[in-house]
Amino acid sequence: MIVGIVYIIISLIIRVSGPGWINKLLPPVVVGPMIMVIGLSLAPAAISEIGLNLAVIPWQNLVVAFVAFLITALVAVRGKGILQVIPFLIGIVAGYIVAAALGLVDFSQVLAANVFEVPKFYLPFMNYNLNFAAVLTIVPIALVTMVEHVGDHKVLSEIIGRDLIEDPGLQRTLLGDGLATFIAAFLGGPANTTYGENTSVVGMTRVASTYVIGLAAVIAIVFAFSGHLTALLTAIPQPVLGGISVLLYGFICVNGLKILIHNQVDFNNTKNVVVAATMLVLGLGGATLALAYGDLSIAISGMSLAAIIGVLLNLCIPEEKHE
Repeated sequence: MIVGIVYIIISLIIRVSGPGWINKLLPPVVVGPMIMVIGLSLAPAAISEIGLNLAVIPWQNLVVAFVAFLITALVAVRGKGILQVIPFLIGIVAGYIVAAALGLVDFSQVLAANVFEVPKFYLPFMNYNLNFAAVLTIVPIALVTMVEHVGDHKVLSEIIGRDLIEDPGLQRTLLGDGLATFIAAFLGGPANTTYGENTSVVGMTRVASTYVIGLAAVIAIVFAFSGHLTALLTAIPQPVLGGISVLLYGFICVNGLKILIHNQVDFNNTKNVVVAATMLVLGLGGATLALAYGDLSIAISGMSLAAIIGVLLNLCIPEEKHE
């Protein structure tokens, strides 16, 4: 909830001062590597879902993940009409069917579910209380998600041919992100952020209509009250999600590369090399910076640390002088 408030405050500051300082604070040489770190940091999750990190990999996992991956890739590349719009859905369904045939799906929860179920909501001071230490740990991550927000909107701008940083404006997109995160957290839901996976989906399907996204939100809310459908989605085997995630997380990383390429970031410039290299190593190396003062402690690690150090290096290192 407090991260959502931070977003709202930043959006109000941008509304008053304009987005120029954000572009200076988060240039392509910072945004690109940050998005790459996000995608590559998620990569182990896809590998774990498939089981490729196990000493002995169940052959069923490999078959299911391969089918989900291959069908999604083929439909995305060669599909026509409506098929090219829903490659991930087709890949998930195909993987689900194969997984069920191989006995990897447990339908007991689906059969036990009710037709209509009200989701369980968690309300502040009734189901949970303020934890100041947790706030100090989580709030710095807002910088990471704001970097991703800016980067994803720049990538989306390239996809649809319209500068979203100017129209509708960064102040409005950040405000929407902050309000969504605050309301979701207030009800006990997860944070709402500009997931790179969704940017990947827009890039692959070429569907970026806000009406489509709004309708999808309404459908998702309706689905949340269907016990059978919720249980059916929960029963999706991990190898299916892993096969799909290989594409999704890879696309996030590639989106970061596209930002660097599109903005023609000069890596003959040593400063740019230092900023990008440091961010990649800190973000992917599992670096953690722990600070303590009395009873209070805060740990900044991974993506958060990479984002903060990247911004500071870019601001503090002088530009390279040429003969």
